[in-house]
Amino acid sequence: MTKAQAQHESKTRILDAALRVIRAKGYSATTIDDVCLAAGLTKGSFFHHFKSKEELALAATGHFAAMADSLFAQAPYRALQDPLDRLLGYVDFRKAILQGTLPEFTCLLGTMVQETFESHPAIRDACGTYIGAHAAEVAKDIGEAKSRYAPDANWSAESLGFYTQAVIQGAFILAKAKGGPQVAAECLGHLRRYLEMLFEQPKQREETNDAFHGHR
Repeated sequence: MTKAQAQHESKTRILDAALRVIRAKGYSATTIDDVCLAAGLTKGSFFHHFKSKEELALAATGHFAAMADSLFAQAPYRALQDPLDRLLGYVDFRKAILQGTLPEFTCLLGTMVQETFESHPAIRDACGTYIGAHAAEVAKDIGEAKSRYAPDANWSAESLGFYTQAVIQGAFILAKAKGGPQVAAECLGHLRRYLEMLFEQPKQREETNDAFHGHR
């Protein structure tokens, strides 16, 4: 292993450790010692890569977002042709990955922004940027589904994309309060039913029209 490879590996280990520790303890309670212990590295290694805990947190937001982007890009629902099926498949996938301990499936960005929205504006802004970017990706499928099944609806794809994230982040908070994923899974079930209701009547009208024209 080259020196550059070793340095990259140690930085990744620190970032991975930060994701685990901050999601378990919160940003404020997490110390540099905690992260080094979880990573199995020294403080010297930490300060080679990061000047402070805040700098680590900013890097961790990008690391977490990149991992999430890769996970969702490879999810089975992405291969579905119908945009509404992809949207509902997204919710199903979100429900399916409620696995493991609370720190393993809850969101680093949501965890940190709740603590830092006033005290650490740079962290708040980074979390907001990545949450917004994920909502925008979801909104792409919403926009396609809206154009196809609900073109006259008086809501925007962007606002519904943010709504999906509000439900998901709220579900994570409830999971922490209840000590398990069941309540989060139930919230996602309600989200799916709500989305189905938003598109159900317009979709039924299109299917009826297609059947009518098919028999002419």
